[in-house]
Amino acid sequence: MVAVRVVDVFSTVPFRGNAIAVVHDADRLGDEDMLAIARWTNLSETTFLCAPTSEGADYRVRIWTVGGELPFAGHPTLGSAHAWLEAGGVAARDGVVVQECAAGLVEVRRGERLGFAAPPLVRSGPVEGGQLDRVVDALGLRPDDVVEAAWVDNGPGWLGLLLRSPEVVLAADPDRAKARGMKLGLAAAYAPGAREDGVGLEVRAFYSDDRDFGEDPVTGSLNAGLAQWLVPAGHLPPRYVAAQGTVIGREGRVHVSVEDGTTWVGGATRTLVTGTLSA
Repeated sequence: MVAVRVVDVFSTVPFRGNAIAVVHDADRLGDEDMLAIARWTNLSETTFLCAPTSEGADYRVRIWTVGGELPFAGHPTLGSAHAWLEAGGVAARDGVVVQECAAGLVEVRRGERLGFAAPPLVRSGPVEGGQLDRVVDALGLRPDDVVEAAWVDNGPGWLGLLLRSPEVVLAADPDRAKARGMKLGLAAAYAPGAREDGVGLEVRAFYSDDRDFGEDPVTGSLNAGLAQWLVPAGHLPPRYVAAQGTVIGREGRVHVSVEDGTTWVGGATRTLVTGTLSA
């Protein structure tokens, strides 16, 4: 029996963010156990909190999808930090939790909301022309809908597209067969002051593997990669709020700030389910 929490991440409205199942005290679970539990919860990710193995880390997390383990992911990072703190975890440093994951050590700062320091991109730069043509076709877009494209991969494998308007982002209708194997992030900026709620960017994320294709409700890793690309390129200010999940009935809000060269990605976290897992 181990404790488990289901945390809603990136929304202040219950059930409108992205859910993450967090399993506590998971050191005794093996890879097969973790994969089976992740497939059983059937969420985009399930995380497992373990004792740290790196100096300076407060805890270690393993992040699993229904298809396997990820080195890093955004909403699982915030949800895991929230669950660890709520369960009585005490960080070694005031105001900062240090998470160990397969991608290394990730700082999560505490304040009005939790926010993680984006890890370095493992792949960046322009997208090869032939591949970009296939992506545009798979999304049902026209070539002139795309302003720029770049790899924004910090672990999951994201390819980012800056589109000409939020309306084009919201209207994208991927062909599941053509998009199989792709992990795509779409983004477009709103004109300054266009929205009363302060949202400056509309984002959508599409993922696929051998088992599934779908749209992710709210995606911390993608938003981190987009910020690391679009802010230095001058397409976005160093502080903004991104909306995600609009098309699928979510109200994700991702708070991004770039400070002294570090990209911080934050959002609301709230535990909606607590219990025990017989594993």
